[in-house]
Amino acid sequence: MTIGVTLSLQNRVDSTVQLAREAHEAGLRSAWFGQTFAYDSPTLAAIVGREVPGLHVGTAAIPIFGRHPLLVSSQAQTAQAATGGRYHLGLALGTKQLTEAAFGIPYERPIGRLREFLTALRQLLETGSSDFHGELLTATTPLPAQVPGAEPPVPLLVAAMGPQALRVSGELADGILPLLAGPRALSEHIVPAVTAAAEVAGRPAPRIVAIVPGVVTADAETVRETATGTLSFYEQFPSYQRVIGLSGATRAVDLAVIGDEETVAAEVRRYREAGATEVVFTSTDLGGEADRRRTWKLLGELANA
Repeated sequence: MTIGVTLSLQNRVDSTVQLAREAHEAGLRSAWFGQTFAYDSPTLAAIVGREVPGLHVGTAAIPIFGRHPLLVSSQAQTAQAATGGRYHLGLALGTKQLTEAAFGIPYERPIGRLREFLTALRQLLETGSSDFHGELLTATTPLPAQVPGAEPPVPLLVAAMGPQALRVSGELADGILPLLAGPRALSEHIVPAVTAAAEVAGRPAPRIVAIVPGVVTADAETVRETATGTLSFYEQFPSYQRVIGLSGATRAVDLAVIGDEETVAAEVRRYREAGATEVVFTSTDLGGEADRRRTWKLLGELANA
């Protein structure tokens, strides 16, 4: 199992690079960047990956609404070339609320769009060309779309947790990026569904990159109070409500791993036993800098055990 962390953009790009160096020195294997409306995550990942040799970098994840496979392919291939093959592309369905408010476009047929987006994007990433004409999008290449040095083909992951998204991801992607999906939801629902879909499609066993909020701390009560407010954002979305329930929890904070080294290490093992091939810790700064460093130290030790 490999272990990584998510990084948020600090005051400047340079400070984010320095934070990534610290993660690599702690023994962590990967650094991941979210995508909202601020920095461009593939660009930031490309910069970090080039400046910190040996560290794998990825996006988790880029919403497909408001974007096109040709443009995402160009971004991903450029990041892959810049990092010497250490870039991982994560995609997401996004949400109806944010999509319609931000882009002014209807959030319609998300699963159909995901299937078409992945089909066209995989063609582009693997061959540098596409001639896809679907119901919801078209992606053709009148000019070459292959980026020299973008090898091997960029791994394609999806932030999928629902049954339909898992089926499409198993058929067309290399793995998934579930967030706030506890060991119970992974082992009983998510891993079996995506693995079965991959088997039917004749694809290799998918990567299961579990993204887990977590902090090693001596003050678990205070950090949990902070996490309750921070993670409550996800509770307004039906997809997260569902996976939180499948995990046997009622609140998002119930799935945060907060405690001493022994507690956190035990939870990492539970995710591994539930089928996670990789664990990426997020929100590690909820308890402050000292706790973040303590968390990274433990995760680095676990990654190299």
